[in-house]
Amino acid sequence: MPVILPVKGIQPEFGKDCFIAPNATIVGDVTMGDGCSIWFNAVVRGDVNSIRIGNKVNIQDGAVIHCTYEKTKTIIGDNVSIGHNAIVHGCTVDDNVLIGMGAIVMDNAHIGSNTIIAAGAVVLEGTLVEPGTIYAGIPAKKVKEISTELVNGEINRIANNYSMYASWFK
Repeated sequence: MPVILPVKGIQPEFGKDCFIAPNATIVGDVTMGDGCSIWFNAVVRGDVNSIRIGNKVNIQDGAVIHCTYEKTKTIIGDNVSIGHNAIVHGCTVDDNVLIGMGAIVMDNAHIGSNTIIAAGAVVLEGTLVEPGTIYAGIPAKKVKEISTELVNGEINRIANNYSMYASWFK
């Protein structure tokens, strides 16, 4: 059974048709939309501030979603994929985003829509990632504009695949 716990009397809330892996951890002030999936060993910790997750978001194996006490909330839009072992901390992620495996997104960063954060990238605190771009490296920098083919071929493909994968466990 997943670890789902209240913190200070606030219980996580889930939308319809969500998959939560048996060893995922979700605690505190977390609100999740419809069609989301939280995968094996992922941690969503709304203990020190709020976490808001849109619809059709997948948080893959080992990823950590957290925030900073009394300073930064985490807001994740719709149709977002957060790759294996990524860390998303106290930031805003708009709709239609792919955050690659092992990437780190720090406090007060803002990731614009239709964006890819490459695997292993480190988006520093306060970085504004413009919509429709690919950011990579340490620290993450703009690599190029994203094409419509990449939005459909990567961002949407991965989000759709994770919806399918989640259906296998229901």
